[in-house]
Amino acid sequence: MMDVLPDIPPARQEMVTCSLGAALAYDVPANILLAVAEKEAGKPGQWVRNENGSFDVGSLQFNTTYLRDLGRYGITAADVAAPGCYPFMLAAWRIRGHLRNDVGDVWTRASNYHSRTPHINARYRTDLIRRASRWTLWLDSHFPTHDAVVDVTPYGKR
Repeated sequence: MMDVLPDIPPARQEMVTCSLGAALAYDVPANILLAVAEKEAGKPGQWVRNENGSFDVGSLQFNTTYLRDLGRYGITAADVAAPGCYPFMLAAWRIRGHLRNDVGDVWTRASNYHSRTPHINARYRTDLIRRASRWTLWLDSHFPTHDAVVDVTPYGKR
């Protein structure tokens, strides 16, 4: 059986396929969502303790402080810690909100996923741009798009 994405290691296949589906579903740039997923570098079931006592949870490293706000939608830490595409969908939904509602350039708004604190956001932003640029090249090489010229000549009158 051939891998769906032969140049992506098997351990990262879920990240790529889920990120692409979530980017399409929530109308966010795929290169940005892939860059966030790669940068966060979490794993299903993972809990990472932060210096402030909060935890970052799952593949997309959702902070437990942020998860308290999501509780009003019935979203739990177990939801974002689970394997599969749900955490990527939730991340895409969150990034879409930042892109649509926050201020600043697109990279600052996308980096609000991690932090709104200016110096922390700036550091994340720099790395996000670098990663997103690499993903843009990968996407262009795997999903080429083509411009089409539509022939408006009625059929049979050529």
